[in-house]
Amino acid sequence: MHKKKKSVLQQAQDEAQNAINKTNEKIEELGDKTGNLYEELTEIQSLFDNIRNVPSENRIKYEEVKRIRLNWKQQAEKIEKDYNDAVNKSMGAGVVGTGVGFAVFAMGPTAAMGIATTFGVASTGTAISTLSGAAATNAALAWLGGGALATGGGGMVAGEAFLALAGPVGWTIAGVALLGSALAFWNNRTNKKHLESVFTMISQRDIKSYNLAIVELNERISRIIDESSKLKNAISEIMTFGQDYKVMSEEQQYKLGSYVNLMLSSTQLLVNPIKGIQPKYTQEDMNKFLAWNERNANTDTCYKYQDMIIMLANFIYKIELNDRDKKLLWKSLRKNKDMLKSMDISKKEFDMAIFDAVYEALDYKYSVN
Repeated sequence: MHKKKKSVLQQAQDEAQNAINKTNEKIEELGDKTGNLYEELTEIQSLFDNIRNVPSENRIKYEEVKRIRLNWKQQAEKIEKDYNDAVNKSMGAGVVGTGVGFAVFAMGPTAAMGIATTFGVASTGTAISTLSGAAATNAALAWLGGGALATGGGGMVAGEAFLALAGPVGWTIAGVALLGSALAFWNNRTNKKHLESVFTMISQRDIKSYNLAIVELNERISRIIDESSKLKNAISEIMTFGQDYKVMSEEQQYKLGSYVNLMLSSTQLLVNPIKGIQPKYTQEDMNKFLAWNERNANTDTCYKYQDMIIMLANFIYKIELNDRDKKLLWKSLRKNKDMLKSMDISKKEFDMAIFDAVYEALDYKYSVN
């Protein structure tokens, strides 16, 4: 029996899923390496803490580094806890289907650390990556709902199960994996073909995005390995300096100062997000659009449905559609009960005005950029 040939859309989706899988492997590897970096930073920090009479400017610097590092660790622990809580909650409610793979059930600290770095943690401990005002934890849960969880064999089931947990963020990142089901709503072959081409474009855009993210993740991993090695050498040297800054040689004092700078640059590798995975359309973009006086979109619509506008703006970012395809996509989304439920909007409420606002919001961002 001949195997049915995959459509262009299925091939693109397979390729996108493959890129997601590779991205997740790299995020896990990043977590492993950032865990090592964290340990090296903790060790060098304890050596500094034992040195007396360190000049205040150096002490202020490394105390700040310590604060940022501990915030990052707390964020990683929070992501791990919130994720596992969410899994337990969904299992208790019978949300997770039988198709979901083992990857769904437990997230270890390594993956959590990789995700904390990928999505970024500001020095204040709040997330740099704010999407619809969501914290890094939500962004991470969404990534897992739409990306990582789908690799556990759950695919659609896993994505749908985590939709409610991740909120609107999940839809931004999950993207076409779930919306491909929209094709099932159409009997008309021409309409189906048009929609397939839209979803194919979205998948191809995402493949490029993930591949760039993989390059960026590889670069970050290399830099972390390099910095960890430098920190190891610094630790060995500091151990020979003694514990009183005043009796150290001028060369040793100078080296200590340079090691404070090394700690600073290393800590940035923990907390700076991976740009390739950041949302393309953010709350900040939405705020600029809302403040724009020449906007045609209705103000009430924009404010009331801004989460949805942000989500859809990410979904169709840089995807050029004609009026017919826009209408088809909108109708498909309106028929998707899971999406409407996740966005807490009724079919009646989700009118074309929201979709028009999305396109105007995107056009404004493109023009500003």
